[in-house]
Amino acid sequence: MPNRINETFGIDYPIIQGGLAYLAFAELAAAVSNAGGLGQITATFFKDANDLRNEIRKVKQLTNRPFGVNFALGRRPVDQFVDVAIEEEVPAISLTAGNPANVIQQLEGTNIKKFVLVASVRQAQKAEELGADAVIVVGTEGGGHLGRDDVGTVVLVPKVVDAVSIPVLASGGLVDGRGYAAALALGAEGIEMGTRFIATKECIAHPRYKEAIVNAQENETIIIKKSIGIPARGLRSEATEKIAQMEEKGASFEELWPYINGEANQKFIQDGDMKEGFGWAGQGVGLIDDIPSVEQLFDHILKEANLARKRLDDNL
Repeated sequence: MPNRINETFGIDYPIIQGGLAYLAFAELAAAVSNAGGLGQITATFFKDANDLRNEIRKVKQLTNRPFGVNFALGRRPVDQFVDVAIEEEVPAISLTAGNPANVIQQLEGTNIKKFVLVASVRQAQKAEELGADAVIVVGTEGGGHLGRDDVGTVVLVPKVVDAVSIPVLASGGLVDGRGYAAALALGAEGIEMGTRFIATKECIAHPRYKEAIVNAQENETIIIKKSIGIPARGLRSEATEKIAQMEEKGASFEELWPYINGEANQKFIQDGDMKEGFGWAGQGVGLIDDIPSVEQLFDHILKEANLARKRLDDNL
């Protein structure tokens, strides 16, 4: 079905793959784009801007469909990385975890479409004022970094839809066709998924990470880093339990850092060490029970969404 997300970003289905730190590389991004959605690579975890350029060119070799580049703001200066995205004429950029104003200004005069990830009505309104083409609204059910207000997707999405005129995508706890249909019923024009795309054949995540997602229940996630003002949801494990206990005892950022940094994240998601490392995941893990190809996942989501729509038609 045509909608503003499809039209703006040139895709068949308004299903966006999240940034997925240390996992969002060319193979996954291209697979999502080839299936009709919008795949993404994550820029700011590359060693330098030239590495990003090479990855963008690799995506272009694997797909002729639109794709995006995600920028996690606040970690390091991104100007050179954005310049590369502009030079390579990437179709879309998504901005997360920081103030998007400078990057949006840097993109002025280009044809690059801009997503901004938000976790509140005010953030969405500000993104629209700055010139975002769409906002992705993440509820507290989501994996990885979240907003500070603990508002769920079902409440937050319609509030943002009512507050802005640009298209809204829903994120947080959405992993299947029923969630896709529910998001559309709430007024969103598409969805973003992160956790669900980790458990696919094309994602480079370690098999233990994928298996942990498949085997986990919705109550087997935990929010960490809340005590230092940057809450994020991950799989409950020995490592995340230790972090939570340290926070309860009032550990400082410096004390927590060895356990919450990118290296600790990679120990599990890339190396499979669940004792020393940790992995992000949303509450939607309770609905994930397989590791399909991205093409198979899209097929299942679309069929399930159509069944959900039929049920609505039959009962309204």
